[in-house]
Amino acid sequence: MLYLIGNWKMAPEKGTQAADLVKKTNDMAKLYKKNITTIICPPSIFLASVVKTAKAPLLVGAQGVAGSVEVAQTGKISAGMLKDSGAQYVIVGHSEMRARGDSNTDVQEQITRLFEKKLIPIVCVGEKAHDAQGWYLSEVKEQLETAFGNLTPLQAKKMLIAYEPVWAIGAKAQRAATPLECREMTIFICKFLTDKYGEKVAKAIPVLYGGSADEFNAKSFVTEGGAQGFLVGRVSLDAKRFNSLAKSISA
Repeated sequence: MLYLIGNWKMAPEKGTQAADLVKKTNDMAKLYKKNITTIICPPSIFLASVVKTAKAPLLVGAQGVAGSVEVAQTGKISAGMLKDSGAQYVIVGHSEMRARGDSNTDVQEQITRLFEKKLIPIVCVGEKAHDAQGWYLSEVKEQLETAFGNLTPLQAKKMLIAYEPVWAIGAKAQRAATPLECREMTIFICKFLTDKYGEKVAKAIPVLYGGSADEFNAKSFVTEGGAQGFLVGRVSLDAKRFNSLAKSISA
């Protein structure tokens, strides 16, 4: 089973647009349910309404969570609020969140809060630069060590990991990442998990690709890159393209 997670980021602007997108994604999720688990993560302001509109097998997640239960955090959202809104998954450690200041320790605290409320973390890891000496592996290992540092094997098995090569994402991307570079990292992540928890637990944790995947290159990241799914941004906001991506990896 592959995972296809749509991170809507700060879009769409209107609730009517969000409702329409959910309905179209519902249809897609039903069409490919035998091979793909589809999850959408809308902005928090739409979360409750999206949960009401979403129909099985489509699942709903959130884009972030506060790492503390301290009430005096203007603009933050607690794990309890997300749980009450109907979310099942939550993205943590996204490269955009890390760029705004979230540290590895912040991510660890966020994961702790999510497990307290029985929510499933989608933890993002990835290097800022892909150097020839291989130091980027140390950067990802440090992120993994902190994220999984306090987790039991049972908790770890519930996690999803999304590998984000930061240097290959967005307008400032140096270049596109290749499926072989993705495979190197999926193997590296799997080895880390195997060393920490054993092979059985490691195999139970899906490693997704969180780079610039689309309907044209997604299949190669599965067959050649070892990705067990995708965390995608802008493509998930276009129902036709999102459907085409799902079709490409479902075949």
